[in-house]
Amino acid sequence: MAFETGCPHLRVEMDAAVARIILDRPEAGNAFSPEMVEAFIQATAALERDDTVRCVVLQANGDNFAAGGDVKGFYASLTQNREAHIAGMERRVANGNAAVHCLRRMRKPVLASVQGAVAGYGLSMFLAADLAIAAESAIFIMAYRHVGLTPDGGSSHLLPRLIGERRAMEMALMGNRIAAAKALEWGMVNWVVPAAELIAQTDKIAQGLANGPTYALGHTKRLIRQAHESSWDLQVAQENEQIGHSVATSDHFEGVQAFVQKRPAKFTGS
Repeated sequence: MAFETGCPHLRVEMDAAVARIILDRPEAGNAFSPEMVEAFIQATAALERDDTVRCVVLQANGDNFAAGGDVKGFYASLTQNREAHIAGMERRVANGNAAVHCLRRMRKPVLASVQGAVAGYGLSMFLAADLAIAAESAIFIMAYRHVGLTPDGGSSHLLPRLIGERRAMEMALMGNRIAAAKALEWGMVNWVVPAAELIAQTDKIAQGLANGPTYALGHTKRLIRQAHESSWDLQVAQENEQIGHSVATSDHFEGVQAFVQKRPAKFTGS
């Protein structure tokens, strides 16, 4: 089943409790156009509201995950009306940040599944996911220096927290390409698999997440997300509050009962 986004370059496919947001502009390396960003914001908002969706997968059609922003579009805009392009940049960046924010704050587990180039704004989208699996072909690059820009999409916040400041500086200032094996070593991805196995392994992980206690998982990810900015006292207070909510869920009772009965739990996300 498909979800209509109104943008031909962004598709959403529904498979039971798993929703797949698919970048579908392979002829341009899945570079993000303003229309794709707008559609992404609307799609993530709709999936957030849909209680039947229990896991979201971010993936792309073609050889590359996302080449970043639409640099060819930037060039056309700059040559046609440079002043208008500059004036409109703040709005475009704000929309891009909003799309990443929507993905990062979703109360459902988000899995990024990537291949080929994961560059620029595409890297920001990738970093906003909770878990990540990559094909051996994947290459990660903070491409902004190559076009004389500073980072956007929250990557200057997310990347150093994930891999450390020195490594983030190397990627941002040097513009180095990071291969999948190094990305795994640095903690940028959770799994690296042969390209031929990417879809099957992605589906296996996504189904495992969707079959889990998704109410608890959603609040768990929020606790971990806020930990960088929280004090000890605030963090444990939030943990106490959230466990008070999760202990009252049907999933908690099912998990305890299944453990005692020595059988697999059948979670419903409630």
